[in-house]
Amino acid sequence: MTWFNRLKDYSKQQTDKLLNRYLTQIPSGIWRECPRCHSRFYYRRFGNFDVCPECGYGFRLTARKRLRMLTKDAVEWDADLITKDPLSFPGYSEKLQRAQKITKLNESVWTGLALLDKRSVALGIMDPYFIMGSLGMITGEKLARLFERATLHELPVILFTASGGARMQEGIHSLMQMSKVTAAVNRHRQAGLLYIVVLTDPTTGGVTASFAMEADITIAEPKALIGFAGRRVIEQTVKQKLPADFQSAEQLQKNGFVDEIVPREHLTEELKLLLDMNQSNAWRANHDK
Repeated sequence: MTWFNRLKDYSKQQTDKLLNRYLTQIPSGIWRECPRCHSRFYYRRFGNFDVCPECGYGFRLTARKRLRMLTKDAVEWDADLITKDPLSFPGYSEKLQRAQKITKLNESVWTGLALLDKRSVALGIMDPYFIMGSLGMITGEKLARLFERATLHELPVILFTASGGARMQEGIHSLMQMSKVTAAVNRHRQAGLLYIVVLTDPTTGGVTASFAMEADITIAEPKALIGFAGRRVIEQTVKQKLPADFQSAEQLQKNGFVDEIVPREHLTEELKLLLDMNQSNAWRANHDK
């Protein structure tokens, strides 16, 4: 081997060593990829709201992070309710413990009393990182109590939904939560109180089939997936290829299932405006009596 080839091999080894050292020093998360438009971007373009700078899709948030975006004044309800394993489903207890550790929640929904622009609201935020925000027994119990407390104290309810549907590990116990929460929603409505739902990515399954579609005002985040059964199941049933935007928030708005699509960075102000309008209408209704 000539001196030139030896020098070339040495240079390549040194270059590879320096490159590997550099790559190991790059923190994870520097580059992000949008699951909707698949564009890749530098993390600082993400902004404070975790929104894709190219298409406006809002990345999935934990319940506690979304709560921090909405308000600094909140009191949690029913943090002592803990999910059990009613069917002794294999591996379920371990999965619950992992979800509780990741989300710092006892279940797949945060509920409590919050202040939005000095207005008290009963607030619920479902967490897609807690077993995909699935609807379990305690999730349903916390949501039912949320509406019951709101009815008792004459409060509006704002609920952020994010769910893969009923939780299979709890079987029929999970499915029964749909009717229980719906009954609480109806009692809240009969009391003449406001219910606003914000559909976030994803809102599917039994949650969509019940309380997610029972609000007085239905808002959705851009590009959110909203539906009941999955695309593959529907295509196999109807024997047809579905459009690319099927079950998107934009498509649901075109068909009258969503009242308004609001970008995440404007959501807090929009909710405050709706609360102000509702209070004005309630005052006029009482005054006319």
